[in-house]
Amino acid sequence: MPPHLSADHPAAQPPGRGSVDALISQTRRLRGDVDAVRRDTPSDGADPQDRWQRALYDLALHQLNDLDEHLAQLRDGPDPTSPGPAGPPAEQTAPSAPRRDSLLSRVGSAEWNLLTDEASWSGELYQILGRDPAAAPLTLDELPSLVLDEDRPKLTAMVTHCLVDAKPIDGEFRIVRPDGEVRTVHMMGEPVLDSDGSAASMWAVLRDVSELRRRRHAVSETRDSLQRHRHHVQTEHRLAVELQEAVLPPWRGSLRLPHGGPRTLDLAARYLPASTSALIGGDWYDALELADGATLLSVGDLTGHGVAVTSGMATLLGAVRGMAMAGTQPGQLMSWLNQLLDATVQPALGSAVCCRYRPDTRTLTWAQAGHPAPLLFRDGTGRRLNPPDGVLLGATSGAVYAQAEETLEVGDLLLLHTDGLVPRHSADSPNRLLDLAPRLGGARDAQDCVRLVVEEFGESEREDDACVLVARVTS
Repeated sequence: MPPHLSADHPAAQPPGRGSVDALISQTRRLRGDVDAVRRDTPSDGADPQDRWQRALYDLALHQLNDLDEHLAQLRDGPDPTSPGPAGPPAEQTAPSAPRRDSLLSRVGSAEWNLLTDEASWSGELYQILGRDPAAAPLTLDELPSLVLDEDRPKLTAMVTHCLVDAKPIDGEFRIVRPDGEVRTVHMMGEPVLDSDGSAASMWAVLRDVSELRRRRHAVSETRDSLQRHRHHVQTEHRLAVELQEAVLPPWRGSLRLPHGGPRTLDLAARYLPASTSALIGGDWYDALELADGATLLSVGDLTGHGVAVTSGMATLLGAVRGMAMAGTQPGQLMSWLNQLLDATVQPALGSAVCCRYRPDTRTLTWAQAGHPAPLLFRDGTGRRLNPPDGVLLGATSGAVYAQAEETLEVGDLLLLHTDGLVPRHSADSPNRLLDLAPRLGGARDAQDCVRLVVEEFGESEREDDACVLVARVTS
């Protein structure tokens, strides 16, 4: 065995992550050197010393290949291109460096004489196979008795090809030790030919590769687990998007409500997904013409992300529409919405604003549940409406929600939004929307106003989903 592989060599020491690439390069250089020496060794098997020396060189190459694989796993983990969702535990994603076991303690040798039916084993092979050193070594006919049933055909084929066709042996099989433990053994060997060209004996070196195969299997399982998780996330995202698109209003451009009558609102809205998450949140917006000619305006946000949250949002939005269509006033509507969230949806918190606009009197009646108040823009300036009392939906049972009224004028612009629209970490975040007043006052219509808001707040890194709804009094 080349002296480079001694346990005192730096490559045998547990490597730090900063030097793993250097260790890989060193291992590959060493592998090239060993392979060069191996090619210069006679391969005709005439001299037993040359034969065993060549076998040890072959063994060294296999060991260096395994070390290279270990170091690559240590450097890359199970899959260096994987997203980083909630990954598996560290002991799975970063296999530890190979143990500093002596190479020879895990490698045994054997020779089977086909003329005398005698066998000789090294002490290490007895240890690998879990056999009593005082017992006689097994013959080639007896060797399959140690092998798992499903691997016996593999061993038989390797031995047959070696003895009949003079082909080298290089393969793996699993053995069962007397204590019941299953071990994986890598076997390399060649036939020794008699003067007439027939096989007189067969020699082999056997290596215990159980630990390496367990590590490889663990890495494979981790990769499969990550792939399943990635597929699950993609499927959940698709379902959430489809559910959201089915629930939110179908209109994307400007909308005028009510459809009949001289006084109308010009409406536009936009949903803005988070840029830091692939999951869909529970934000919604809505505008609906009611049976009595009034117009419902609402925005809200159910905490969390994913299909369950989107489904909960759909339940709340459906309830808002149904109760509003039945004539329920915003304050009472919020109270019942709070009871619904408390009773039928998975434990969660939500916030919402619900407005009822009567075009005949231009009166806006509204209530809120822990939500940013609507912004009113008039004559080039903006202000936040004073919010009536109202706690978060789902925060407490039996909550009572107050109402407020505001009389609007022709040209007024009302802006409703969820709290993910403006970055929370911005020092002037409460005023950034109000600062848009001059630009919004010069906008052509509600759709143009939404575009201005999106240009200001929609292009930056967004931590959460958001909705914006603009209503402009046109007459």
